[in-house]
Amino acid sequence: MSAMIREINENDLSGLLKLYMHLHDNPFPELDSRVQGVWESILNDKNHHIIVAEEDGMIVSTCICLIVPNLTRGQRPFALVENVVTHPDFRGKGLATACLNFAKDIALSENCTRLMLMTGSNEKSTLDMYEKAGYDPNDKKAFVQWLIDIH
Repeated sequence: MSAMIREINENDLSGLLKLYMHLHDNPFPELDSRVQGVWESILNDKNHHIIVAEEDGMIVSTCICLIVPNLTRGQRPFALVENVVTHPDFRGKGLATACLNFAKDIALSENCTRLMLMTGSNEKSTLDMYEKAGYDPNDKKAFVQWLIDIH
């Protein structure tokens, strides 16, 4: 694997948004003040980590890791992983797993009690990848309540 795994920087917005087009057929948004405001908020949030795999200057895989402060379990935080996506041309190379492992390292360094991930995918290869990365599909149950119609 020749990819570099790292956290995003302020110059990565366009490349990240291009990759997100492969996540739920997400359209490329207009880079207006609202999008720029969200981007700046993410960059300035010490608990919001976007991990990317970059290959030949292109962001080809990513996930986010959110550290959530917590008043239970000895006041230790927990972490959430979301927006896991790899460009179709780069799948099967272990890039998503490398991003997930980077997220795990962040969660460990922040003294988190657990790292949780939800997926809408029913693809066996995706589910197998999450299990191989250490996620237990039988440990907790997830419930989702959509607040907007995304379909």
